[in-house]
Amino acid sequence: MFVKVNSIGLFGMKSFGIGVEASIERGMPRIDIVGLPDAAVSESKDRVRSAMKNSGFKYPDMRITVNLTPADIKKEGPVYDLPILVALLIGSDQLRCNIENSAFIGEISLSGKVRNLKGTLPMVIKARELGLKEIYVPAGNSCECCVVKGIDIYPVQSVKQLYDHLSGNKKISKLTDDLYYEYTRPLEYTPDFSDVKGQYQAKRALEIAAAGGHNVLMIGPPGSGKSMLAKRIPSILPDMTFEESLEVTKIHSIAGFLPDNVSLIKSRPFRSPHHTISTAGLSGGGRIPGPGELSLAHHGVLFLDELPEFNKVTMEAMRQPVEDGKITISRVSGSLTYPCEVMLVCAMNPCPCGYYGHATKKCSCPKGAAAKYLSKVSGPLLDRLDIHIEVPQVDFEKLSDDKPAESSVEIKKRVDAARLIQNKRFKGTGVTCNAKMTPSLTRKYCALDNSCKAMLEKCFTALDLSARAYDKILRIARTIADLDKSEKIELEHITEAVQYRSLDRKFWGTE
Repeated sequence: MFVKVNSIGLFGMKSFGIGVEASIERGMPRIDIVGLPDAAVSESKDRVRSAMKNSGFKYPDMRITVNLTPADIKKEGPVYDLPILVALLIGSDQLRCNIENSAFIGEISLSGKVRNLKGTLPMVIKARELGLKEIYVPAGNSCECCVVKGIDIYPVQSVKQLYDHLSGNKKISKLTDDLYYEYTRPLEYTPDFSDVKGQYQAKRALEIAAAGGHNVLMIGPPGSGKSMLAKRIPSILPDMTFEESLEVTKIHSIAGFLPDNVSLIKSRPFRSPHHTISTAGLSGGGRIPGPGELSLAHHGVLFLDELPEFNKVTMEAMRQPVEDGKITISRVSGSLTYPCEVMLVCAMNPCPCGYYGHATKKCSCPKGAAAKYLSKVSGPLLDRLDIHIEVPQVDFEKLSDDKPAESSVEIKKRVDAARLIQNKRFKGTGVTCNAKMTPSLTRKYCALDNSCKAMLEKCFTALDLSARAYDKILRIARTIADLDKSEKIELEHITEAVQYRSLDRKFWGTE
């Protein structure tokens, strides 16, 4: 007997339809799985056999051939356990039902329980795109799936429960939660910028960075508040759109990092990997290339504390992905591209001991140590960090001040207003913020008058800036003008923008 069951495969961010064909014939009892299965797929026959017997069904002692189509695509993981089991139940005449417009995905335990899967959300979306009417998913993945509308989704806990549903004995309730209302509820951000005492210049720079989507480098001694400031950046970033939330949730689902009982990641990600992280851990990799920290921070903040302590190869691997907003990982099994549109925020001490240039504490490093330490950050990477700011030690007077600092809510209002201007400006271009402007858009929207050109020319020559730094200054000035609700870039906007590109010259100079 021949049976075909629909399923969905996943490779990276790409999902595709899979046909699970089963042919059950008389002959020596044996089961073969063909169609480029990996080890996990090949082992499905053992899991399915035990699950059927332990759930009260008879395993067909016949000649069984399972073909996964199309045969030229590598099949990965235990996702095909459930459709194979359904095919065997129908093929052995233990189950009669119409599953022509249904899809099945799920791993099965030996006892017949259906276990969670990675990447369920993109597979459900693909099933809807293929025109299927319903899909059966592990019950543990139901939260992330019910955000998808236009397809009936049934959460399955066990093989017996699925059998009762398909045979009409006891129906499974399909997911009907209306998560759009849940998604539109106001978000509560913690921590808040009101916790930060002093550091007015640093907070101003981070407001500009958030308003324009600019990358940031913070330089300062230990305990000055660099990490504290960085952790509060998501609280002033614009709220994610539904499409952005869906994309971020898909990446975390694929990586297996989606929290329990979370349908949609609604707050912007904040990832802060340790400086011992490998290149593969940051950019992504593995036998089957999975998303790294860069992609897990998509549409959010990637914070690298103690930047010079990161491996040089790891740091340099970020250069192109940060600029392009995507990263391609090539392995023997294939090449995968993951999105990584991140706001890169880095923090570092000015020297190994941390007190080079400090107002009161003396640097204990030997001569030349500070320059050697800071040279670990290459010029090309530094060029891609739009804003460089000094975060000095906060004095006692500011720390002991009982007056509350400006809250994230107030700062976010100004950031949202500036982003609204940018959304209108770049409508239909695919650009979302000033930091992502193309050279042609930069020339169009960052036009300068003669006085601004003269000032920028002097700075360009005096600081020996690169062409990329020149463009960065123009984009930062455009963001400052947007915060001021100014249609044109004024001289004060250029002057402030240059300040955020010159701090590195102070620290990278001679000792």
